[in-house]
Amino acid sequence: MHYPFWHVEGLTAPMLIALIATVHVFVALYAVGGGIFLAWETRYAYRTNNQMYLDYLRQHAWFFVLLTIAFGAITGVGIWWTIGLASPLPTEFLIHTFVFGWAMEYVFFILEIVSAFIFFYAWGKLPPRVHQQIGWIYAISAWMSLVIITGVTGFMLNPGDWQGNFWRAFFNPQTIPQILARTGAALLLATLYVYLHAGVKASSAESGGLCELIARRSARPAMAGAALVGLGGIGWYLALPFSAKAALTGAAALNVMMVLIFLLTVVVFFVFYWSAYRQPICPTPAFGALFLIIGLIITGEAEFVREAVRKPYVIYGEVYSHNVYPSDLPRLQKEGFLEGGVWTRHYVTRRFPALLDAQGRIDEARIITLPKTQQVELGKAVFMYHCASCHAPRGFSGMRELMPGWKSEMIEDLILRLDDYHFFMPPWSGTREEATALRKYLETLVAPHPLKR
Repeated sequence: MHYPFWHVEGLTAPMLIALIATVHVFVALYAVGGGIFLAWETRYAYRTNNQMYLDYLRQHAWFFVLLTIAFGAITGVGIWWTIGLASPLPTEFLIHTFVFGWAMEYVFFILEIVSAFIFFYAWGKLPPRVHQQIGWIYAISAWMSLVIITGVTGFMLNPGDWQGNFWRAFFNPQTIPQILARTGAALLLATLYVYLHAGVKASSAESGGLCELIARRSARPAMAGAALVGLGGIGWYLALPFSAKAALTGAAALNVMMVLIFLLTVVVFFVFYWSAYRQPICPTPAFGALFLIIGLIITGEAEFVREAVRKPYVIYGEVYSHNVYPSDLPRLQKEGFLEGGVWTRHYVTRRFPALLDAQGRIDEARIITLPKTQQVELGKAVFMYHCASCHAPRGFSGMRELMPGWKSEMIEDLILRLDDYHFFMPPWSGTREEATALRKYLETLVAPHPLKR
């Protein structure tokens, strides 16, 4: 409402956020778990004076730095860029609420970057004790970044009784369960990336038992990670707000995803217990690739479910999915959705000056006096600001695909009673005249009824 909308044809801007964010999470969690793995295993290799293992860990550190620091940084910037365009009001709210948190995050991020480069590029040039300390500085900094970001994402799902206090906001009911789950996912993904890398680099017959050592040593974080994912997932569910639980249990696809997440996590735990920890075997590229894909599926589905149950909010109870504060609803429903926003008001002033009264305000009663083509154009503007955060005109969650054969009265009744029809949709936030304009635009998208042609 206070910012211009950003339209992504056929996909919707939030889905673009989801795609970029999911790819980033795949790498960011490895940045945490892989850092812990490298710090711990470098310590072990120095203590046992295993030069062959140290050489392998150096190779893996190059793979790790290239993937997490280079690619991870690009996708991290991509998230900020897309959320700033697609969800500007929630982004503004989170920045203002967590100023101290973001400051801490930037400090830890700088520590991550600097220590990661020192850890890799000073390998063999630093005394072993100092080298290990640099590794642990990176690992702790990366995990603290995870903790801070998780506190923010947990707040978005269940702020709890925060009362404007930073620490109450940060330690919301979702913080601890999500830290457990994400730490577990980080450890699990670290092992799966190690298996993929080791399957290519260390599976030759001349490895002298190196690949078996890698298999056995990396199995433990995988099993610990799988256990933490399960424990954190249970805590996450118990800490969900009532409507979020209702959204979860009421969507068959989300239920299937939840079951699949837990089943795959159990499978991964026992596979690594029997084939890597108890009886270590050399990881092959095919085995590494297969289980990395399984780990990415677990992580991706968990992120999707976590985001899906927030509706009708972006920040639960604080900001609706269409960038409106709940406290603004009565004013918008009385004075008009278009009148309530800086950019919508500017758009109407420029495109439809006939709607303005003597005081320069939008006269809602004049909307239905416009020619139909202009009402459709105005309705499209209402759609972009009120609906396009979740729906495309055509495509992903497209209105054309959702309303086959719908009649005019059905469409307008749905608009006026959005949250009555679907509790995970925000309430209608405009006047009846604006609903009529939106209805006339949606009528241009309606496809024929598949059985009543």
